[in-house]
Amino acid sequence: MEWGGEYSLDSSNLDCLLDVLPTEPEFQQILSDLDEKIKKNSSSIDQCLKDLQAEVNEICPDEILQSTADCLQWLNNCSFSSLRPCPTNHGELMEFLRTLQSLLKNEQNQEEMILHFLLDLSSQCGVSFPCTPSGTSFELTSSLHAVEDDSTMDVKSLWDDVRLHLRRFLVNRLQSQGETATNALQQQMEFKTQCIQQLLFLYPESEVLVKYQNMQKKVVRDLIQNCILSSCGETNFNKVVHGYQSSIPTLCTMIKEDLYLLCATIDPSSSLTFVNETYLVTITEEITVLLERLCELQFKENALHIVKANKISKKHRGTVHAVASQEYPQKGRNFCLTLYQLKCLSQLIKLFLLMEEKIEELPAEILLVPSFTERNKNAQGVLKKASGELLIGESRANETSVLPEQLLQVEEPILLNFGWRNAFKDLSSSVAHCITIAIEDFSTKILQHEQKEEFSAASYAMSLVNNQQMRESCRAVQQEEQPKRIAKFCSDIMEELDTLLPLALACRDGSLQEIRANFVEACSKVATAVLARLEEKSKDVPSKAPLQDLCAALSTAIYVSQHFTAYSNLMRETSKKPLSLMPVQQYQELISVLQFQVTNYCIRVCATSILQDAESHHWDDYKAFYEGERCSFSIQMWHYFCCALHHDLWTILPPKTAQEILTDVLEESLSMLSSRYCQACPCYKRTPQIRIDIAAILMSTEDMLWSVCSSVKEFLNPHEDRNLKIYKIHGHCNSLLSVLAILTSPLKNLYQTFLDTSDEHLPQDFSEVFYYPLHWLFFIPASCSSLLKTPSAREMAAQGQLKLLLSQPYCNLNLLLETLLHHNCLLVKILLRSSRNEVLNRHEQSSLLEQNNNKEPTLIETIFTVLSYCTLSPKSLGIAFETYMEKEQLWNCLYNMTVSSCGESEPEVIRCLKLTLINSVKGIVKQIISLMHSWEATENYGTYQHKQIVPESLLKTVPKEWNYTPREMKRKESGKCFTRLAAQAVSIVISKLPTVIACLPPPIKYFFFLAERKMSRNFAELKKAGLLVWNLIVIICRIFEDGNTAELLTGATLDRWSKEKLSLIHVCLESIMGKQKSGPKQVIQKVIQSIEQQRPNWIESQLLKARKLSTDCASATVGATLEEGDIGFTEQKINMMVLDICHKPGGSEYLRQIYHIIQLNEEYLKKQLSCENSSEDDGTSSKCLPLTLKGREEQPDFNPFQVYRESCAKVFNQSTITEWNWGWSKLLPSYLGMDQMTFRMLLAHRILWTFQLEMFYRSTPVLQTFRADASTLQESV
Repeated sequence: MEWGGEYSLDSSNLDCLLDVLPTEPEFQQILSDLDEKIKKNSSSIDQCLKDLQAEVNEICPDEILQSTADCLQWLNNCSFSSLRPCPTNHGELMEFLRTLQSLLKNEQNQEEMILHFLLDLSSQCGVSFPCTPSGTSFELTSSLHAVEDDSTMDVKSLWDDVRLHLRRFLVNRLQSQGETATNALQQQMEFKTQCIQQLLFLYPESEVLVKYQNMQKKVVRDLIQNCILSSCGETNFNKVVHGYQSSIPTLCTMIKEDLYLLCATIDPSSSLTFVNETYLVTITEEITVLLERLCELQFKENALHIVKANKISKKHRGTVHAVASQEYPQKGRNFCLTLYQLKCLSQLIKLFLLMEEKIEELPAEILLVPSFTERNKNAQGVLKKASGELLIGESRANETSVLPEQLLQVEEPILLNFGWRNAFKDLSSSVAHCITIAIEDFSTKILQHEQKEEFSAASYAMSLVNNQQMRESCRAVQQEEQPKRIAKFCSDIMEELDTLLPLALACRDGSLQEIRANFVEACSKVATAVLARLEEKSKDVPSKAPLQDLCAALSTAIYVSQHFTAYSNLMRETSKKPLSLMPVQQYQELISVLQFQVTNYCIRVCATSILQDAESHHWDDYKAFYEGERCSFSIQMWHYFCCALHHDLWTILPPKTAQEILTDVLEESLSMLSSRYCQACPCYKRTPQIRIDIAAILMSTEDMLWSVCSSVKEFLNPHEDRNLKIYKIHGHCNSLLSVLAILTSPLKNLYQTFLDTSDEHLPQDFSEVFYYPLHWLFFIPASCSSLLKTPSAREMAAQGQLKLLLSQPYCNLNLLLETLLHHNCLLVKILLRSSRNEVLNRHEQSSLLEQNNNKEPTLIETIFTVLSYCTLSPKSLGIAFETYMEKEQLWNCLYNMTVSSCGESEPEVIRCLKLTLINSVKGIVKQIISLMHSWEATENYGTYQHKQIVPESLLKTVPKEWNYTPREMKRKESGKCFTRLAAQAVSIVISKLPTVIACLPPPIKYFFFLAERKMSRNFAELKKAGLLVWNLIVIICRIFEDGNTAELLTGATLDRWSKEKLSLIHVCLESIMGKQKSGPKQVIQKVIQSIEQQRPNWIESQLLKARKLSTDCASATVGATLEEGDIGFTEQKINMMVLDICHKPGGSEYLRQIYHIIQLNEEYLKKQLSCENSSEDDGTSSKCLPLTLKGREEQPDFNPFQVYRESCAKVFNQSTITEWNWGWSKLLPSYLGMDQMTFRMLLAHRILWTFQLEMFYRSTPVLQTFRADASTLQESV
């Protein structure tokens, strides 16, 4: 049956569907596309069955099929053994086979031609060449022709000789392909599949698979042995590890290849059995042999060591090892393993665990059957025959002998079973015993070494190491909970335990349990020892060690607790038995105690500094404090201590814990300061000191507040139900501000404010103003109020967002994304504007080839990728890049986008857009190429793909009964067949455009919508289809135009004929878009006409549907009122976008790269944001940003002199604070609603020194009462 172009056996391409969250119209388009494809496939299958039914009825008059259901039943019951043989002349058959034999023996390179010729005979004439097992009789049968029953042994021997020659040829090709393996994976898979299918044409399935299995077994053994024996010297543990380390990736690739190969040839259960027998069992046997050899060598070495040790002296370690070898005589020969050997075994087991993890999901991925971790977590066997033979190619004849009651028995499915653990059983007792000794040995040595260093060191400060990245075993710990620096001795111990952890993870229920039990027991002992050591360290603070050691002990305790919790979780995944690590609970208690101890110690230090400053707080002194040139000593020391504490917490502890401690210390110390200054009764000369002290406190608190608040909402809208500590901090600051207002404000302003206290003059919302938590921030000159907007707006300025972001103890991804999107992506625009210099420098420093080889993403690429992932903020990408595109004049580049630019540099924005569109149409390109291959194979344009002509001598010997007709050798040019092919290819492209656009991220669609609005009149013809649709078709055309690009994109191999036909399809698409400069060719016209005849106006309707999908999303984005433009993004929305970005390829790394760039250019960005309204051509934007991702150097120790220089002019300069414009006219009215008792108490503390104050009280009756109360209080004092 010839290929029919009307059969569109395709499936919908939804590669990008899961990358976006489609809207309702896009979702409906995807569902309608799926429904349409299902209907088309159903119709095509039905038509194929009808054609088959007609052909069977014509060829076999005895088999009359009435319906397609009868056709399916006939196919299911069809058996070649039931076919009626037709006679073939014995002499003609002998002559034909002798000719084949002669060609194979006397002519070179004829095997491929003969194979394809035999396949062509079988498919065209219905000849069924026998594929009986080697050495058995056979019968050449066919639905049309067959050899007579009296076939002689000469025919059998001739056919056996022919197919043996062909089998050797195919096996040699398979072996040579496996040795070279230079082709791409897909090409290699296609080649091996073709060879296996040709072998199955010649021999039975069981024999072919056994032969292929033996060949692959040999490859596996040779690979492992060559990797291990490649290095010189005797075989040892280290060589085995390195050997498997280099061979396991290759083995995993081979397993995946063979599963793909076999899934198209045999049933899934046989495929899994093949992998079990060929790979997993062979690998297990090889490692078993190697480990037995190593055990033998190690046993001899230990025995020799014990003999020598006994002769010399019975040292402690020798005695321990001798006892170790005598403790387990019932389990065979035991021997001692050194720590290095245990590490090698652990590394080897880790390799097998990774390999097991890779292959366990292959059945579900390739064969669509459950993985063995899902179905067989407890069972350790596989379904096999009793004899252990391979379950491959069993005859259907056995089905007839199955009893009815046996049909009710459900057999266990065959699953992958990697029994590598069995190879370690002989080692289990020795490893279990030695692992306990090794762990106790190295932990004791490390602790002793640390203790010696402590005694020998000049100071008691703990030696710390950085913990920038948590180890793999603790990868589940969130970044905000990861300690930054820990004790060196603890890091060394945990590093050794991490190395030995795979020995315990290898254990499953029923195997290697002893190793796990001993590992857990040893870890518990180590954890207890480290716990005791940390408790000792904490007791040395502050008598012997600094506060930093207490923070380090807390950080180390958190680190150890997280590690052992991760150990427990990992072990619980592979075993049903509960695993309890008792020290974890003890560490939780220690962490709580240490955190309280750090907080309490800091609070006591602050209290000591504040309460024991008699000189500074001598309020009755008639002389000004240091002539008004400085604030109190206690306030300055409190500020220095908070800065030093901030440094230690930020560089040592986990970010979350650090913020909690700093918040507690700040709140408690402010509580003491508020109480202290509310009770102060300063004299006239000391009143300015009150003002500068409180101003310094508030400014220092404001600087710390950015660090303790982890979100904009927490900063701008503090609430006692959300974070009580921060709410109390604002309350204390408001109390201090009220003290400053009542005690230090000019008497004139105070008099004018409280002259009339009747209720009708009070503001109606005075209570809301007074109790507003951020009240104090807006009345301090030079405070952060410039970084905030109006109090009612509850919004932060761009500079405030940046400061809040960089004040955090870690890279807060939620806050980072909010900062990037804030104020119409203002910060992103500055980064893009400044990155122009970075792009120019790259072009000057490196060639284009070097740029292509540079895998490190640039700033523009990083920002583009992150914003394109923000599907809940589709306008952000266009808003951020709009100014950049206009400045660089890049809009016109979107109107003639090419696929590759090899000769000149390409703007990165255009390259990123192009890659996005290319990835979206990759599925269409693959489907068109697959269609080309299937059409080429079915139509057989050259009859044989090997492009060799069948000799005339062979054609003459074909038996006449077979009615073989040689096909024409020349290729069919464009005609009816190509018209059908091109029409179907163009229809696939046009039909899939709406679905491709529906699956594109909304930011990309809005970007093209924005670009279309900026399109000049020269491109008005594009408006019919839309810029996005235009570019998608242009990219598809460019891929088809350049066959090399199509090969590179899909990994397929295209010959010259295929490339020519793809080029013609590209011309058809260009003709549809009206992009051809000259009139279309006649062939192109026929293709388009054929589509229009079948479905009039269908092309235009599809293009309009695609355009509507692209514009509706963008129009809805423009028309809707964006919440983020008015009240900012909600925390829930930001969190959803961050999660979405982090789940995309490279998302979290891109965000951290942007954060690092912002960190490196903090001062520059602050300057740019402060002058955001100035011209973009200002010279301030000429600085080139450092875009490297190199890690920051270790932060320097705390330097109080640097802190003094930074804060002296701002916080501690009394003359500067005195000159501030406090805005008393705005500040004092806000206290009209104060509690009368509080106001009286504060006013009573203001001593009546001058005549002006006397006149002030006499003129105000209400204040006269306050004066009397104040006088009474003074007399009582």
